[in-house]
Amino acid sequence: MIDEKLKKQIEFMLELDKMKNLYRQTYVLHEDRKENDAEHSWHIAMMAFLLAEYAQPDTDIFKVMKMLIVHDVVEIDAGDTYCYDYEGYKSKAEREEKASQRIFGILPEVQKTEFYSLWREFEDGLTPEAKFAGLLDRLQPIILNYSKNGISWQEHTVKSEQVKDRTKQFADVSPELYELIDKIINDSAQKGYLGI
Repeated sequence: MIDEKLKKQIEFMLELDKMKNLYRQTYVLHEDRKENDAEHSWHIAMMAFLLAEYAQPDTDIFKVMKMLIVHDVVEIDAGDTYCYDYEGYKSKAEREEKASQRIFGILPEVQKTEFYSLWREFEDGLTPEAKFAGLLDRLQPIILNYSKNGISWQEHTVKSEQVKDRTKQFADVSPELYELIDKIINDSAQKGYLGI
């Protein structure tokens, strides 16, 4: 028999496996399928490690990586709300808060508090770590969409102004990465990947 703490940790780990079956709207590059939440979370955590030099000085990149691994766990219950689904966004916060209570509630108390705090910090977007994590969460699907000729944007008739609106709050977080976003949006509009 295993002790209660380890039992809860294993139960949480098994619950996370559900993320592998939660599909987003962004396509993976080398297949004709959409990425799942587990792939997305891993990818942006790796981006934090890779692009750490573009964060504000003294940003705790390890904390950013933890935040990015945790940020979509709530979608196990709440589902993935497409970022341009304005109707879905009306109930998103409530659905995700409820999901956070159940899912992080599986964990031992200390870890429950830590995981919830990381998720809440990401959602609030006020700390340097949360801002950098939020920027990477926006950047990854933009790069993937651009690299796939705007396939997801075209499926949902997304306009360049919508993408700009979704990213403008990150202009001061990392000028270099924001400039990249701006260039991609403008080039995508020029190429017809995004509506004007």
